[in-house]
Amino acid sequence: MVDFVSPEKRSKIMRGVRSKDTRPEKLVRSMLHMRGYRFRLHDPKLPGKPDITLPRYQAALFVHGCFWHNHEGCPSGRIPTSNMEYWETKIARTKARDRTHSETLVDMGWRVLVVWECELCDMVALLGRIEDFLQATDANPAPHQ
Repeated sequence: MVDFVSPEKRSKIMRGVRSKDTRPEKLVRSMLHMRGYRFRLHDPKLPGKPDITLPRYQAALFVHGCFWHNHEGCPSGRIPTSNMEYWETKIARTKARDRTHSETLVDMGWRVLVVWECELCDMVALLGRIEDFLQATDANPAPHQ
């Protein structure tokens, strides 16, 4: 399938895609702040620089875009049909990197939660999920999807 925009236009579009301080991330941060949670952003000392860290809870949150991190079962998480080989390789690398960062954080004693962009459609349910995660005192800190 052929791209509908010129390479220059596509390059400009891709340059505009942010890696931090994204709209979904800001919404999650705002929601947490309104509930009284205090957190740090993009801690460079931690693997993967989690989007949000809550040291008091030893918790790290990653806010993932459904497309960029290939959220399975989500309509936005599908791989484009044009240039499929490129996208499959790119997304496979992203998923492997995400898994490595989460596992390393867990090994360091952090609890990890992944918040998906599509979950922002129901902020009440998302807040409940995050608060349940933060209040849980599991003996098993395995990453929560």
